Order: sequence, then C-alpha cells, then structure tokens
Amino acid sequence: MRSRQRMLAAAMRLLLKCLRLGRRRRFKLVRQAGQLWHYGRLCLRSLLYNSFTNGDVVLDSLFEPVYWLVDHVTRWFGVVFVALVIGLTSSIVAIVYICLLPLILQTYTPAWICWHLAYGHWNLIMIVFHYYKAITTSPGHPPQAKNDLTGVSICRKCIAPKPARTHHCSICNRCVLKMDHHCPWLNNCVGHYNHRYFFSFCLFMTMGCIYCSISGWDMFRDAYAAIETYYQTPPPTFTFRQRAFHKSVVYLWVLCSSVALALGALTLWHAALITRGETSIERHINKKERQRLQKKGKALAHPRPPALSSLTPWNRPELGAASLHDQAAHTAPGHLRPGCCSSLSPLAGERTGDPLPSQGSVWPKWLVEGRCSYQSQSSGK
Repeated sequence: MRSRQRMLAAAMRLLLKCLRLGRRRRFKLVRQAGQLWHYGRLCLRSLLYNSFTNGDVVLDSLFEPVYWLVDHVTRWFGVVFVALVIGLTSSIVAIVYICLLPLILQTYTPAWICWHLAYGHWNLIMIVFHYYKAITTSPGHPPQAKNDLTGVSICRKCIAPKPARTHHCSICNRCVLKMDHHCPWLNNCVGHYNHRYFFSFCLFMTMGCIYCSISGWDMFRDAYAAIETYYQTPPPTFTFRQRAFHKSVVYLWVLCSSVALALGALTLWHAALITRGETSIERHINKKERQRLQKKGKALAHPRPPALSSLTPWNRPELGAASLHDQAAHTAPGHLRPGCCSSLSPLAGERTGDPLPSQGSVWPKWLVEGRCSYQSQSSGK
C-alpha cells in the first residue's frame, strides 16, 4: 500500500516538473521573440533616424517620383500652356467684339458706351502688356563667378554662389533670385525682375473676367433660356447664327466666371504675401520654422531694417538709387514692413538678369557684408 502511494507521488512530482519545464521554455521563447522584435525595431529606427524627419518629409519622399514627372512634363508643355492662354483670351476678345459690343452700341447711352469702350480697351492693353513682360522678362539669376565670399552660400545643385532669398528651380535647372514659383502658364519662373508683371497680369485678368461676367449676365440668362428650348417639341426656329450666338455667350460667361474665381483667389493670396514681404516658398519655409520653434517655446522673429527714408542718396552719397532698390528687394523674408511691396517697385538700371553690382565687385556690398538669418535655411533649396 505504501509502495503504491510512493509510486503515485513520484509520478505526480515528475508530471509537475515536466509542466514547469515546459512553461519555463515557453516563457523563454516568448521573451527571446520579444527581445528580437525590439532589437529589430531599434536597428531600423537607428538606420532611418533623422532629427529633421517629420510627416512632411516622409510625404515629400513618397511623392518624389510625382514631382520628377511634373517637372519634366511642365518643362515640355510650357509652350502648350502659353498657347492655351493666348487662344482662350483671344476667343473671349473675339466674342466680346462680335456679340457684346454691337448690343452695347445699340442699347446703352453715349456715356455708358464711352465708359465701356475706354475701360474695356484699357484693361485689354494692360493684360496683353503685363503677360508679354512676364513671359519675356528674366526672373533674375545670380552671377556664376565662383568667388570666395563668406557671406554667400553655395547651391548644392548648381555648385555656384547662392545669395539670400535665392532658390533652385528644378524645371529651369537654374537658381532664381527671390524665386516665388515656376508658372507653367508663363513658361517662366516668377522671380525678382518679373514678379510685379506676374502680379499685375493676374490682377488685370481678374478684373477683365469680372467685367465680362457682370456685363454679360443678362445676355447669359437669355441665351441659357434659349438653349433650354432647343429640345422642345416642336423645336423653336433658331438659325445657325442665333444658335452660335447663344452658345458663345454661355461659353464666355462660364469661362470668365471660372477664371475670375480661381485667378482672383490666387491674386488675393499673392497680395497677402506681398504685404508680408514673403514669397510662396518663404511662406512655406517660415511656417515650418515657426512650428518648429513653437515646440521649443520660442517665436520666429526677424529684425526690421532701417527706414528707406534714412537711406536716401542725399543722406548717404555712397549709395545710389540702384543700390537702394537692390537692397530693398533682396531683404531677408519678414524684414519688409507691412504694406511695402518691393516686388512692385521699379528698379533703376537695365535689367540684364543679374543683380546690380556695386562698384569694384561682382557682388553688391550689402550682400557680402550682410548677415541673413534665412540664408542657412535656404542653402539646400
């Protein structure tokens, strides 16, 4: 009896020992798997770690092939976009002269006829002039002379001196002074020398589209109502010329209204940027920098420059008018006071595509001696 009890106890102890060993082995395997998982994650994070990495950087990396495709497509289709702008604008002008102008001459009073003729032709001349100047004027490029200047950074793509507020355009494959963006509708970059022509073109085109939409509103309603009767039974007896007139008026009003909304929003955006003394690129960079400093409890601030009235040539004979305008236009972002539109102020001297040099040096004196806090941020752009 006792021998049976001893054998049963020994069997139970052996079973419990086996269960403990199996449980320990399972726990050991789970711990090893967890350690390998954490070690792998640590290795991957150490290989991909970057103190500047955030969601925007990851998205930019993922969309890099799309950016490359857009750059190359924009480069080759720029002429097509310019031809499209010219064709659409010419069609609107033709419809105005053929459809709207005869009715204005027949139904309006002499005072309104004079106002429409004067304003319409003035607006058209402004659109044509500023679009031509925005296309043909060089945005401005820094000199390619590789001088050893401590105040100027080097572009990593051009391997050439890169002044403050200068950015590299991947479509033109050149650095552009005070670059705002590359506009496919101009087939040109918007920079230091043609920014005012671009903004003026947007402004006058918006005004012209609003003018056509308001002037042709009554005609649009009548033409749209007439088009709706085309499918009645029996159909109305409209001639081919009347049908073409109705469709042309609807086309004019829809196109002008759409362009007025889209281009008007773009014009307001650029007007806000001009009042802040920023370009589109600088607005994006300053926003990121402001968010980065807010996390550290700091605020982004730029020093204000001295008033331009204190830098007049009669107060400082060593500065000419060209140097003053050049200095005002190349001020670091955020330095301009609200309401100052340096991009709209005319520059003295001939526009050769390069900055106006100071005497005895390829680079302006203010550029060599000045220290711009923005320069270190834009060195890799």
